[in-house]
Amino acid sequence: MSKLVVGIGELLWDVFPTGKKLGGAPANFAYHVSRFGLDSLVVSAIGLDDLGEETVQALEEHDLRYHLDRLEEPTGTVQVTLDGNGVPQYEIKTGVAWDNIPYTKELAAIASECQAVCFGSLAQRSPVSRETIGWFLDAVPADCLKVFDINLRQAFYSKGVLEDSLKRCDILKINDEELVTVAGMFGYSGKDPEEICRPLMRDYNLKMVILTCGTEGSHVFHEGGVSFLETPKVEVVDTVGAGDSFTGAFVASILAGATVEEAHEKAVKVSAYVCTKSGAMPQMP
Repeated sequence: MSKLVVGIGELLWDVFPTGKKLGGAPANFAYHVSRFGLDSLVVSAIGLDDLGEETVQALEEHDLRYHLDRLEEPTGTVQVTLDGNGVPQYEIKTGVAWDNIPYTKELAAIASECQAVCFGSLAQRSPVSRETIGWFLDAVPADCLKVFDINLRQAFYSKGVLEDSLKRCDILKINDEELVTVAGMFGYSGKDPEEICRPLMRDYNLKMVILTCGTEGSHVFHEGGVSFLETPKVEVVDTVGAGDSFTGAFVASILAGATVEEAHEKAVKVSAYVCTKSGAMPQMP
């Protein structure tokens, strides 16, 4: 069985007050999967601009494989400001290359080799990339693990896109703030997260819901029960990419045969480490 793990969607530069770092949830995910020795690939699009050249260079420096179409639209950027706790606020540029990822024969061939794929809602804000992601998910093997890392950003999502994505995935990754939004949008109620996550699992036939709650810990709801772990106390530099590293470590561990509890433990450790470093793709020990 092929071991290709794909992150498909936005690839962009996070522009901090101190400089810029390569990011985008699918790329961050693919990077962290690759640190576990799995064959991972980021699928996106970049511009024919200098920033596009820098993107390719940065991916090669991170030893990360890629399938990138070069388009007329500019390479994606995000203005990032951090609050006093290192929590980011994003201003995401529109009309960029990753809004227009084309579906090609090469991409169909990648889909056919896919063992796991991670996608989100942000890259589905535009019709072109939304269709491409849909076609890709339709083309993967039946036993491919499909992970929807919801990543709600600004107003770049709709109920229709979220519903379609929930129907297509096996695992939902969501944080506590996003869970409140989704519960309100889909009419779920409950004071306890499990009262929302269990009905979500039932209604969309999900294998798992991964719920991260910042410093309040994280839950993995699965068919066999629930795993809860406290968040380690670390010196936070910034939390950019922490959730993506959590997802990457969790999926890589599951693919390697770990139990849910073992995978959860690994994900928590990796995510905590990423919070102590600047940017989403730090060198891992």
